[in-house]
Amino acid sequence: MDIVRDPLWNNIRLDMLALALVDTGAMQRLRYVRQLGQAHLVYPGATHTRFEHALGTYHLARLTLGILQDRGDLRSLPTDEPAVVLAAALLHDIGHYPFAHALEEIGAPHHEEVGRALITSGDVADLLVQHIAPDAPARVAALVRSESSSPLQGLVSGSLDLDKIEYLKRDAHMCGVPYGEIDVDRLINSLALVRFDEGDRPRAVVGITEKGLSALESLLFAKYQMYRNVYWHHAVRSATAMYKRAVGNALAGGALDVNRLPSFTDEQLLQHLAEVAPSEMLTRLKQRRLYKRAFECPAAELPDDAGEWIASDPARTASAERDLASELGLGDGEVLLDYPEKTQMLDLDLPVQLRSGAVSRLTSEGLPGVIHLPELSAQLYRSARWLRIFTARPATVTKARVLALVAG
Repeated sequence: MDIVRDPLWNNIRLDMLALALVDTGAMQRLRYVRQLGQAHLVYPGATHTRFEHALGTYHLARLTLGILQDRGDLRSLPTDEPAVVLAAALLHDIGHYPFAHALEEIGAPHHEEVGRALITSGDVADLLVQHIAPDAPARVAALVRSESSSPLQGLVSGSLDLDKIEYLKRDAHMCGVPYGEIDVDRLINSLALVRFDEGDRPRAVVGITEKGLSALESLLFAKYQMYRNVYWHHAVRSATAMYKRAVGNALAGGALDVNRLPSFTDEQLLQHLAEVAPSEMLTRLKQRRLYKRAFECPAAELPDDAGEWIASDPARTASAERDLASELGLGDGEVLLDYPEKTQMLDLDLPVQLRSGAVSRLTSEGLPGVIHLPELSAQLYRSARWLRIFTARPATVTKARVLALVAG
């Protein structure tokens, strides 16, 4: 074992495999990929990286597996399953692009697909085979991509996975905001493998005991507050929209190869763009002269599914931006539409082990006797997500025009 000092979790103990994985080039790149993308332009302390987050997720996995082991929940699993889960926790973000998730919204392959290739070949795969088993790379990749049949899948990717617990605590701590107050100890001590019947196929899955529901509420509200005040802050979204357009223009013009994106660090990509596709937008972004809001409204005031194409159809979005810029007397590239991609921000779908011994599923149907978390989560989601139009120069856009635009 070796020990790494961490500002959030204090001592993180790394075993031999974790130390070897950390030393691979793919993991070392994450030291230079910020966890929160452009959020440091609003919260100067938000310069923490995917590397720190990966270590923290590994740490929480070690703690949780220890609790499950002591409880006897792991007895029926293969003896190497905990090692596979630990590796997946450490490697879950290995394929991440520079500046967080933004590039996936302009058509770049999902970071988990990039990660699969890095995990199943090269140095990382060799280490997993050497230290765990010949099939370990495929098993780790399946956990990262939420495709595993392992009962422990929910620890790596699920409604209440360790990734979410870690990033919410770390992001709030590094941003200096009071929104990430999650009862982590209560949560991980409430996680359990429970038998849950799905049709005629009963199986063990990661769930939560009834005593952990109040801690789950703290996670829900922390996530909502972080999305509303940090992740989807208007200036963060303006910077993200500018970054997406700068990269998108470089890709469309052939100055940048999409296959090279996963190899860049944050600063390497910005420097490369400055060399091969310099632009006024890129210069403004680097100098924090961000586009300003010309219009904004919450999802709650929009028809269902209106405007979803803004985050999924870059070509249509660019065309709408050009048309709107012409109407406003602005130049090409001086209008940006932004509507954060529809995420699983507050979705809940996990089994609850009741004190009676019965198992119920916490879904959109709710759970008798507790706060209606799924319904509440949907309401919070619609109030946190905003459609915005950013412009390089002052302009005014009417709501009627926006409604016609997103419905068209």
